[in-house]
Formats: sequence, C-alpha cells, structure tokens
Amino acid sequence: MRGKKAPKRQLTPDPRFGSVPVAKLINYIMLDGKKTTAQRVVYDAFEIIKEKTKEEPTDIFDKALKNVMPSLEVKSKRVGGANYQVPMSVRGDRRYVLAYRWIIGAARAKKGRPMAQKLAGELMDAANGEGDAVKKRQDVQRMAEANRAFAHFAR
Repeated sequence: MRGKKAPKRQLTPDPRFGSVPVAKLINYIMLDGKKTTAQRVVYDAFEIIKEKTKEEPTDIFDKALKNVMPSLEVKSKRVGGANYQVPMSVRGDRRYVLAYRWIIGAARAKKGRPMAQKLAGELMDAANGEGDAVKKRQDVQRMAEANRAFAHFAR
C-alpha cells in the first residue's frame, strides 16, 4: 500500500436531531449528491415512525441499528487450492456500515411505496427484531456458525 491512510473526517450532526448516526443515514440514502431530497426522505420516515409508534424516532433508529449490526461474518480465504469461508469477528466501523447498508438495501428492495414509507417500515421492523435487514444479519451469523470448523484459518 503506497502513501498514507486517509484520515477519518468528522461528520457534522444533522440539523433536526443533532445526531451523527442520523446524518450518516442521510448520506447513505443520498443519491447523485441530492442531500435535501435524502433529508426529506429520512425526516418523513421519522415522522411516520413517530405517528405509528408514539415513541421518539431516534430511539427506534438506534434500536434498529443495534438489532441489525452483525458480530460475525465470513470471509473467503484460499488455502492450498481450495477456498474456505472463514468466520471472522466484525470490527466496530464495519458493523455500522453493514447495518446501514442492509437496512437501506431492504427498504429499497420493497416496491410500490414512497421511500420514506419503506424506510420507516424497515426501521420499525428492525427495531422489533424482524424484517429483511434482521433476516440478512441472521443469515450471515448462521453462515459464520456453520463454518466454525475453518476458524483456525483466520489470521
């Protein structure tokens, strides 16, 4: 690897909730640099969550993130001409990245409703421990458990 590692930049909190994780969600939702559109989607989703659950949307969001973050994943490793799926623990930053990616991917996969409604539904499902994002996490964890025999290849 040439050169220095790029420094981590501090993300400014979002304007409405003053929360860095919400700002990160807005940035992941954003397409083609349209941040105001992404903010509208996220804030509308949070309004829907507030109406339906009568709870603070940031609490639901935090609970959803916690339920979707994986602790184990599999990485492919080539040993002696064979590829093994080696279970590895997921480091801190990557846990959040995967959680955001799976929640947004599950919301985008649903069809026929506005993105704010799909995102709100997925966040509420994830907070309750159900939904596509949580199912994805369980599949990844199950795959890692199934390949525990190859853990000695991890290094």
